[in-house]
Amino acid sequence: MTRKQYHFRPSENGFYAWDIDRLVKLSADLVPFDIALDEIREVDETYWFSHQDSFATCRAVVEHIKLITEVDMRYPIILCADGGLMDGMHRVAKAMLEGRQTISCLKFDKTPRADFIDVRPDELPY
Repeated sequence: MTRKQYHFRPSENGFYAWDIDRLVKLSADLVPFDIALDEIREVDETYWFSHQDSFATCRAVVEHIKLITEVDMRYPIILCADGGLMDGMHRVAKAMLEGRQTISCLKFDKTPRADFIDVRPDELPY
């Protein structure tokens, strides 16, 4: 069973949060296509450790390594309308480790509304 996941973006008083399960359902009818890994801008950002309360401790890095090794590459990553990554960074990391140049993705024409506004990650149900 997959752990409960959210996609976060900064908001005025915390974060916008999208439920990944909902994003997967909303993207079900989108047509997958391949995108170059070099086009995914988040690979050069502090993606997992960008929240104020998030630190790249050894334990946190090892947890992400574990998640990277366990991902199922059959599922496309999900991009918002402006091309930002909403789901799939562990798959992106695995593709990079495997030396791939591209990865399958789904892209929304219009970014879905956030499920939560002005929340902190620790305030959400997991």
